Amino acid sequence: MAAENKIDLKDQIKVLPQTPGVYQFYSIDQKILYVGKAINLKKRVSSYFKNQFDNRKTRLLSSKIHSIKTISLNTEMDAFLLENSLIKKHQPKYNIQLKDDKTYPWICIKKELYPRVFYTRKKENNGAKYFGPYSSVKLVNSLIEMIKENFEIRSCDHILSEEKLGSDEFQTAVDFYIGNCKGCCQGKVSIEKYNKRLLQVKQVLNGNTYEVIKQFKSKMLSLSETYQYEEANAIKKKIQNLKNFQAKTAVVDTNIHGFGVLNIDDGITHSFVNCLKVMNGSIVQSKTVQIKKKFDEDSVTILSFVVADNLAEFFSEVHSLILPQKLSLSTGHNEYVPSRGDKKKLLMISKKNAMVKRQGFEKLEIIKNPELTSLRLLTTIKNDLRLKELPHHMECFDNSNIQGEFPVAACVVFKDAKPNKKEYRHFNIKTVEGPDDFASMEEVVFRRYKRLSEENKQLPQLIIIDGGKGQLSSALKSLKKLDIHNEVAIIGIAKKLEEIYYPGDMYPLYLDKKSETLKVIQLMRNEAHRFGITHHRNKRSKSLIKSELQQIVGLGPKSIDLLLKKHKSVNNIKKLNKEDLSILIGNHKADLIIKYFLT
Repeated sequence: MAAENKIDLKDQIKVLPQTPGVYQFYSIDQKILYVGKAINLKKRVSSYFKNQFDNRKTRLLSSKIHSIKTISLNTEMDAFLLENSLIKKHQPKYNIQLKDDKTYPWICIKKELYPRVFYTRKKENNGAKYFGPYSSVKLVNSLIEMIKENFEIRSCDHILSEEKLGSDEFQTAVDFYIGNCKGCCQGKVSIEKYNKRLLQVKQVLNGNTYEVIKQFKSKMLSLSETYQYEEANAIKKKIQNLKNFQAKTAVVDTNIHGFGVLNIDDGITHSFVNCLKVMNGSIVQSKTVQIKKKFDEDSVTILSFVVADNLAEFFSEVHSLILPQKLSLSTGHNEYVPSRGDKKKLLMISKKNAMVKRQGFEKLEIIKNPELTSLRLLTTIKNDLRLKELPHHMECFDNSNIQGEFPVAACVVFKDAKPNKKEYRHFNIKTVEGPDDFASMEEVVFRRYKRLSEENKQLPQLIIIDGGKGQLSSALKSLKKLDIHNEVAIIGIAKKLEEIYYPGDMYPLYLDKKSETLKVIQLMRNEAHRFGITHHRNKRSKSLIKSELQQIVGLGPKSIDLLLKKHKSVNNIKKLNKEDLSILIGNHKADLIIKYFLT
């Protein structure tokens, strides 16, 4: 197991994700040149290498870019805020310099008697609690309004003390008279009760609305049980307001400091572990490590290896780790495996970045070596379907008929999990009368593999039958007649629940709906259906054309076939003169056709 080198710049651009996020440009000596945000990382970063910029600064920047790092995020707002914190930390040469925290507003809970909640652009080390920064004053104002409306927090600027509560020195604010404040300055609210409200406000600003809503629901039910319906309805409105609250972002959270975040995304041959470092309430660094698995190591082993390999540098300032599962490391770090809240959101951002790198790696493998990608997919199919060998050659059968008329079947052939259309085959059902799918399937499978055996051609490693147990049993009968049932794997797929049936098994196999194996099987099934339906329609169309020509007394089947082969349709035949018809079928029959269409 070893960490591998990064891909080169051109290839990295090809496989960048089309998600919101932040990108960082580095020079050849690994100094950060520029930090930017994007709604679509791939489009934005690609633009630096496609356009001829009039701006000298941008041209100069583009010429110095040696490598790129990206952090994928959930929203444009997340990217907006993270870009800001990274610029302040790294002060890149080509960015506008941001030297303090006055750029964005914060929500402050003052450390005082009956603490106020207000917004400020200046974050001070004065014991107060700060939440943010937020992307706009408008957003902050709407949050504070929501807090005032639902939690009855005081909005006056009185400097309160226990000695002065209830004195004439303080005048009650307008909010007292309209019910938004219960009169803290007049001593009408206990400190204990007010602090309970404040605790709920902090929970909401931290994104934990679940507990607050739970408390409100309990209070609402209690009020309704005592017939206080007006008060219960007021609580109901507060619950709805909280459910609509979606202003919290996990990218910048002042309550999280000195944390390392790790998450893993597994491929077949490689694992990708993303590491985030969260300092002073911000993601300040991200890296993704690519690990080649040698002995099918589990995720605990891989994560432990990455932590140990990065302790000295990346995690040097970190005291706690946020992980997808407990590692029980002896490094002295606290370990958190969160189930919800901000830590869980950070864990999901880390997972997203690991997944993006894994997808980029696999896309790059396709670009560089299509054969390796095909081998990986075939290995997946072999493992998922419990096959004895890699299914380089697969074939799928489907029947088509309408009320028993014009019964046909189709066989599609896939080589290395890709369609090989030259080897597709149509079948007209010859021995079955009426709509009998089971007998039709038995016939076409027998005919297909009898011919392959006679011509000494290679049999497929896997046969897929479009249908459930009945069609599968019928196909198996034919393989047994030919004595090849032990040489070829065969399965059936039932459309309704996408069940995979094996010969002799009572219960079907259910593959994950997102699995690559199921997608290949579905593609083959759909391709066989399309190919069969096309043949069915052509046959039916030709039959209808023939039936019209068959009305001409004296015109036999051979003449009809000659005409259709040469001229394709009845309309074309109608336009022919006697001389053209005579060349093909003789004067007498030409006269019969002209006479029929003129009358």
